[in-house]
Amino acid sequence: MKIWVDADACPVVIKDILFRAAERTNVQLTLVANQAIRKPPFKNITMLHVPSGFDAADNEIVKRLDAGDLVITCDIPLAAEVIDKGGLALNPRGEMYSADNIKTRLETRNFMDTLRGSGVHTGGPSPISQSDRQAFANHLDKFLNNLEQSLLNGKFNN
Repeated sequence: MKIWVDADACPVVIKDILFRAAERTNVQLTLVANQAIRKPPFKNITMLHVPSGFDAADNEIVKRLDAGDLVITCDIPLAAEVIDKGGLALNPRGEMYSADNIKTRLETRNFMDTLRGSGVHTGGPSPISQSDRQAFANHLDKFLNNLEQSLLNGKFNN
């Protein structure tokens, strides 16, 4: 299993949490972006540079994603595609997207998009709080612990 990061919009503080986790666990972490992103020099952390363009990073993540992989994104349509393909999606605020909540999230996103298109100022997201960072780290740890258990169980079953 791998972790994919929709890196253009991912906050630096969240990338730093991901880098520390990847270093600690040696899980494969891939940053996908249309611009260069700072990353530590570990073999298990890679940068996939995609051309500029609408949803170029999203499309590349979906194309390369395997069932069970984790995608870090605040892009709700991307999260929906990830879930449809059998992946897991976590946003930088620590909210796990699921088959149970993604449809409502998409409807809300589309409604807000319609409001903005008609000239209503809806404001932007608040800054990432300490509790958001903690929720993100907790979900990430849960994913990594499940991955570690799967690997251990696989070794014992051979």
